[in-house]
Amino acid sequence: MDIKERTNEANNVITETSGGQRNAGWQRSAILVVGDIIVFLVFAIIGRRSHSEASDIFGPAITALPFAAAWFLVAPFVGAFKRGLERNTGKFALRTFLAWLAAWPVAMLFRGVFVDKGVPPWTFALITLISNTILLQVWRVPFSLFFKKR
Repeated sequence: MDIKERTNEANNVITETSGGQRNAGWQRSAILVVGDIIVFLVFAIIGRRSHSEASDIFGPAITALPFAAAWFLVAPFVGAFKRGLERNTGKFALRTFLAWLAAWPVAMLFRGVFVDKGVPPWTFALITLISNTILLQVWRVPFSLFFKKR
């Protein structure tokens, strides 16, 4: 086997390995995004039920939209989706908290502009901060523990 053949063989191995890692990274990201969407839908369903609001198929999605939009707008810039971070559960949980803390005022702004047509009550804002912090942690910490082993 000459040097040219060895080089080509090595390049093929590197491409296959990095491609597999790239696919695994995208799969993790996709699972994380879907889980985050479910978190905001659960928050919306709980909220709508606690206020005895009618639950059609679109109601929870519309209610969740300002929160999810703020999360996906802000969280990537805070590093909540940084690849490899899920392997350190403590850092992942902290980054999730900091990302929601940064996204929360944006969520309240979106909620105020598009839903309430004014400033949301401070009690609602506080409940939103605490509830979504807990729900995101309940989802993301087990996610981290699962992928930590892989």
